[in-house]
Amino acid sequence: MNRMIALDMLRGYALLSIMVNHMPDSVMRGVTLPNFSIFDASELFVLLSGFLVGMVWLSVERREGQRAAQWRFARRAFEVWRALILIGVLMALLSAGLLAAGMAHTAIWNQYAVWVIENPLGYVGSLASLWLQPNIVDVLAVYVVLLAVTPVIVPLMLRWPLVVAVALLAVWWHGPELNSLLPNHRRQGGLLFNPFGWQLLFFSGVAMGLFRDRIMATLLPRRHLVTALALGMFAFGCAIVIAARIGEPALAVRQAMRLVYGSIDKWSLDGTRYLAIIAATWLVVVPLGPLMARIAASPPGVWMQQIGRGGLWSFGACVLLSVLCDALQINPAGQSAAARLAVDLWACVALWWLSILWLRHGDPWRRARKARRKLRRSIARGDAPAGMV
Repeated sequence: MNRMIALDMLRGYALLSIMVNHMPDSVMRGVTLPNFSIFDASELFVLLSGFLVGMVWLSVERREGQRAAQWRFARRAFEVWRALILIGVLMALLSAGLLAAGMAHTAIWNQYAVWVIENPLGYVGSLASLWLQPNIVDVLAVYVVLLAVTPVIVPLMLRWPLVVAVALLAVWWHGPELNSLLPNHRRQGGLLFNPFGWQLLFFSGVAMGLFRDRIMATLLPRRHLVTALALGMFAFGCAIVIAARIGEPALAVRQAMRLVYGSIDKWSLDGTRYLAIIAATWLVVVPLGPLMARIAASPPGVWMQQIGRGGLWSFGACVLLSVLCDALQINPAGQSAAARLAVDLWACVALWWLSILWLRHGDPWRRARKARRKLRRSIARGDAPAGMV
């Protein structure tokens, strides 16, 4: 499977956006997606993750069969679950250290720092059971759930795509009621990122990865119409956000638009946000595709590619840098915009540098370990290549 550099770049941008958007005093957060678009980096992260799952599934299934693909993503669900626990603990310990040093921070709830010190086993158990999803890390919780059901749903998608699409749409429609049944620390129950709602976006991305040739063959002959519709949907989402930022002068416009979209609910993924990110996807891939490729090949694009290729390592670094840099920006209070921007830039460079460390040292080590494990399995089956035993 050939790497798609624009995909890596967008994943890197999503991580950078998640990082600065969780730093309340950040200067750079003023130019990220939520300032002009109805969707944000969370939707981008989940959609891109689903698309990557679809592409990797096809690649693994063609080489090794369906069972290998199912095992690949069952194992990946475990890896993300393990990362959620580790990152959640490190984040809480960092918070505890900052509080002990007298450095207040607002990026995360400070109660995590209390729990990880006073009851570490209870805190770890709460993370492991998904009963607690600390903010910033909470998107990983829904990702664990979605990856865990991927080995079951993707084979069904490949066999009966339209039936599965209708079923997923029905689950999304009843998502809020279904999510409320899940035991959780929240008073209303359920995960913050509702898995019954967000599955629609994730598996839309999976379908794009699985059926992209078929989808594009159907849509490209009608690309002018599709582009016009996508532009209209994206502009409508932007208008909702911009009108809200204008405030009272745009009240009449906001009320008129509300008659169309009803309500916005990020946590259960309302239809407006879903359609807006799907529309943006078409615009990025088709009319803006050549431009995105040039941006991805430029130095800033390559830097974001490297962050995007860092995977869970980059996500963990993004979380910890959010907490640390939030503390640096508000201690002492009243820092100038230039000082806070300097912290933003340092955080971006630090995330890039940590991602490079992983690509140079961590990823080769991981690949070598997997190769050794695969060779041991081949030897055990007696089908290792000649000269390898």
